[in-house]
Amino acid sequence: MTIQEKIAGLLSGTGLTLSAAESCTGGRISHLLTTVSGSSRWYLGSVTSYAASVKESVLGVKAETISTYGIVSSEVAAEMAEGVRSVTGSTFSVSTTGLAEGSDDRYPEGTVWIGVDGPAGIRTLLYQYNNGRKANIRRFAIRALQFLADYIENCLTN
Repeated sequence: MTIQEKIAGLLSGTGLTLSAAESCTGGRISHLLTTVSGSSRWYLGSVTSYAASVKESVLGVKAETISTYGIVSSEVAAEMAEGVRSVTGSTFSVSTTGLAEGSDDRYPEGTVWIGVDGPAGIRTLLYQYNNGRKANIRRFAIRALQFLADYIENCLTN
């Protein structure tokens, strides 16, 4: 069973919904989720916010958060997850912001901050994997979905 099929199993028939805010994964999370038949019943959509201006204007990420913590940060991932959940009205959301290629003054190539939001509040996770841009994007998306599935499962059992 794929991770997206696990998420489908957790959400199907519950009335609970999901959305995504992606930066470094460039829509890969959305792609994976929509490969599951019937995903339109629980997957509301996504915002692929590559530019800081889109993170700010569409998702509501504060410019101050970006300037203080950097575009690749726990704080930005959290605000992205919160923002897309607010925009779509979903029960749960997942976000990614990171460096699939290149590095910055804080993090090496292959770094992603993942955010999730839902009834249990916002959580973030730092994940690092570096095997080239395409492989990084694939692994970031899978890890984000694993983190999300664990979060949803926790919400449903507690």
